[in-house]
Order: sequence, then structure tokens, then C-alpha cells
Amino acid sequence: MGLRELKRERTRRLISDKAFELFIDHGFGRTTVEQIAAAAEVGPSTLYRYFPTKETLVVEFVEDSLFGALDWFREQPVTTPIPDALQSLIERVLAQMESNPERVRTVYELAGQTPSLSAHLAEVIWRWRKELTGELNRRLAGDSVEFTAALAAGTTMNIIEIVVQTWVDNPGATDVKDLAHEAMGLLRGGGIPLPTAKS
Repeated sequence: MGLRELKRERTRRLISDKAFELFIDHGFGRTTVEQIAAAAEVGPSTLYRYFPTKETLVVEFVEDSLFGALDWFREQPVTTPIPDALQSLIERVLAQMESNPERVRTVYELAGQTPSLSAHLAEVIWRWRKELTGELNRRLAGDSVEFTAALAAGTTMNIIEIVVQTWVDNPGATDVKDLAHEAMGLLRGGGIPLPTAKS
């Protein structure tokens, strides 16, 4: 990463951090773009270059965690067994989120209070599932590849969502890695009741 890219990343991180401080202190709805720009010592036009909406300021940490892990997944050799690669993908997402638990909890709290944020977070999750489906579609072989890829991507995202939500709802009481291993163990061992197809 060159000097210009480092400076841009520092500015982006500063804007995001200052925005979160203001959201925590004053609430999402009562915090203006002008207040965030002033706190980060940038102009509103600069802020909009990095974050086109206030909603993107809130969900960018979750988005970066998801898509950073997905970029890693794309770089894995196609010979890597898919179940192992998906487990590693889940663990990478959760490790990134665990690196800043207060940020993640604030994202979920604000999204629970603000419909526009909830919709933006849902859009990020939907887009991630679609991109993971596309990558799995490229790696799988056999019949019903697209259908299988969509089911695998949906299951992967569901594990991440439920583990993170459980972790957020029980601060200090649960370990995110333990929850993930429990979820994957239940799925592999048939411990989760699933609908059965009628013959």
C-alpha cells in the first residue's frame, strides 16, 4: 500500500471512529453529517467521498469484515475441500468482528432502532450471500450446482448471523468461537431439526 492509500485509509478510519463516538453520545438520528465532518476535521464533501450515506458509516465495519473474508476465500486454491474452506471463512469473519466487540454491538443496537440502518445491513448481507454463491458455483461440480451453491452460502451466512446475534445479546457470557463450533457441530451431527421432503 502506497503513501496516498495509507493516508486515505487513515482518513476513512478517523471519519468512521468519530462518527461512532457521536452516534453513541447523541444517537444516530440526532447526529448530522456536518457534526461528523467537524469532529474528523474534514469537509462534508470529503466525508461523502468516503461514505455516501450515514448508514454506510455504521455498517462499514461489518461490511469490511464480511467482504475481507470473502476476498480471502476467493484466493484459496480450488482444490481446498469446500467444507473446510467455508469453516475457515466463518472463523475469519467472526475473528474480525471479535476484534472490535463494542463496534459490532453498537452496529446491532443502532440497526435495531433505525429502519434505514436495518435495511442497509440486510442489503450488505444479501449481497455477500450472492457473491459467495457465485464463488461456490465456480468451485462445485455435479448436478444442481447453482442450487447447492445457494444453499451452502445461505447456511454459511445464517451461522454467522445467528452466532453474532447470540454473542451481541449475551456480552461476556459467550465466546464467539465456541458458538461457531457448536453451530457447525450441530449441523454436521444432525442436531438441528430440518424440514423433511415428503415422498
